[in-house]
Amino acid sequence: QVQLVESGGGLVQAGGSLRLSCVASGRTFSRYAMGWFRQAPGKEREFVAAISGSGGVKYTVDSVKGRFTISRDNAKNTVYLQMNSLKSEDTAVYYCAADERYRPLKTDYQYWGQGTQVTVSS
Repeated sequence: QVQLVESGGGLVQAGGSLRLSCVASGRTFSRYAMGWFRQAPGKEREFVAAISGSGGVKYTVDSVKGRFTISRDNAKNTVYLQMNSLKSEDTAVYYCAADERYRPLKTDYQYWGQGTQVTVSS
């Protein structure tokens, strides 16, 4: 069982930056690939980025590529999502998730956090 807790969301002006963090419980964090997802009001949850257990392989969707960066620190059981040049369309609840397999673009990960709200004002 893996428990995930996100933080770092908030209200930011368009063009600004935020860094989301997700801390995982347990001592086997490096065994899990991690993903970031988001869900805007009235829309389905969508995949944003994924990173392998070692951190050596990453994938980011085209809509945020060049603006968002996923990273992890296995010593701190933490995965991050650095978000720069934020746009109003980035407004959503952001979730982190863990899975034993590295599966970018998939949304049926095994374990999920509770989400953190990101609001970008134009």
